Amino acid sequence: MTQRHVSITNIIDWPTIIVYIILVVAGWFCVYASSYEFDNSSMFDFSQQAGKQLVWIICAGIIGISILLINYRIYSTFAYVFYGAMVLLLIATIFLSRDINGSHSWLEFGPVRLQPAELAKFATSLALAKMMSAYDFKLQGLRNYAKVIMLIMLPMAIIIAQNETGSALVFAALFLVLYRKGMPGVLIILGLLAAALFIFVIKYESIYLQGENLCNLGMLISAILIIITTNIFIFVFRKDKEMVWNNTKATLGIMLIAVATNFFITVDYIWFVFGIIVYMVLALFWKSIRERRRLYALIALFPIVAVGYCFSADYLFDNALQPHQKSRIHVLLGTEEDSQGAGYNVNQSKIAIGSGQFIGKGYLKGTQTKLKYVPEQSTDFIFCTLGEEFGFVGSTIIMALYLFLMIRIVIIAERQTEVFNQVYAYCVAAILLFHFTINIGMVIGVMPVIGIPLPFFSYGGSSLWGFTLMLFVLLKLDSTRLER
Repeated sequence: MTQRHVSITNIIDWPTIIVYIILVVAGWFCVYASSYEFDNSSMFDFSQQAGKQLVWIICAGIIGISILLINYRIYSTFAYVFYGAMVLLLIATIFLSRDINGSHSWLEFGPVRLQPAELAKFATSLALAKMMSAYDFKLQGLRNYAKVIMLIMLPMAIIIAQNETGSALVFAALFLVLYRKGMPGVLIILGLLAAALFIFVIKYESIYLQGENLCNLGMLISAILIIITTNIFIFVFRKDKEMVWNNTKATLGIMLIAVATNFFITVDYIWFVFGIIVYMVLALFWKSIRERRRLYALIALFPIVAVGYCFSADYLFDNALQPHQKSRIHVLLGTEEDSQGAGYNVNQSKIAIGSGQFIGKGYLKGTQTKLKYVPEQSTDFIFCTLGEEFGFVGSTIIMALYLFLMIRIVIIAERQTEVFNQVYAYCVAAILLFHFTINIGMVIGVMPVIGIPLPFFSYGGSSLWGFTLMLFVLLKLDSTRLER
């Protein structure tokens, strides 16, 4: 039986290619607009950002075409090799790169600067797909979870050591892939809860209900949230209405005692709330022993870990983040007003986007960007150039193209017949979603400023090449499904 040869041009996913080209070209025009000088320098001036971006685009095109011509088996066969080499390169970058604004994340090769963290996303996606596509691998058991988490966390830790927290956080998007491949939804809920507890503790850490250092509002709200969540877990996982009712009665009783006591002496309500948590933990452990059900004991671990997390959140915030990062989070949470300091970038960006109104001021006619009021307006804040010059209409069109691209990648993922291809496709979709959401969110002031580029749009070769590499490898893997 002979195998019919299928031309790559006939089975390549052309809608994805077309959207990619539109975004890259639109990004090039925006880079020129964001770096435009009134002396009217040419888009093809290779000493300027637009000219350099054109070179990166041409190189990206060569990378994409080369990938489509390479045998697809190389990505699965050498996935761990790519990952190991990239880990070594990330470590070497710490020692070989020079300090740029406190970060050691760029390697310089003559006039070319390369950020290995952008390429590490591709290598980690390949390695994760390789691990999860193994014949005997199932996302079950502590051992397999530990292997997957270590694989994702290792490059994150190294990039944090380079002082590039924003780039490191991108790897957290890969946990969405685990959810798609069988990770329980409760873990996603716990992740969201951890974020909520962190926000409450940090936002209200300096607010006290009853005088100085008495009844911290952040801890009080967090403790109440822990109590509510624990009862929800009891009801959802054990259907134990009686225990939930007993916990509710104990909560009301203890809080009534706290209020009554406060008429005679000033008490810190937080200790009474923690007393409720202690009661619930002891009741859960007792029921686990009495009925020989481990699930009660597992539920009991949640409030213990959550309380410890709340007490450590403030310490982690003060010691793990840089001063400018802490200031940006405080500004985002509304605990600080600093329009000339940490909040300056976002404030100017919102002014630029708002001034574009519905249809924008016109190409190369933006005043905020032309007068350089917005810092980093050709890289992390390039979306404000689009918003000012093309307004709500232009911004909506570009966002719709990104959404179409991500939906298209999910469609590609779902039609794969091999686990490796499917997992890799979801990795690409998750990373693209994270970049898109965080970048646009920070530009309009609803996300913290962590310094990550807008894919295919922001100025720079490392980001463009990294996303081109990820996308075209996916297209190559997808194009072979009919041949197999």
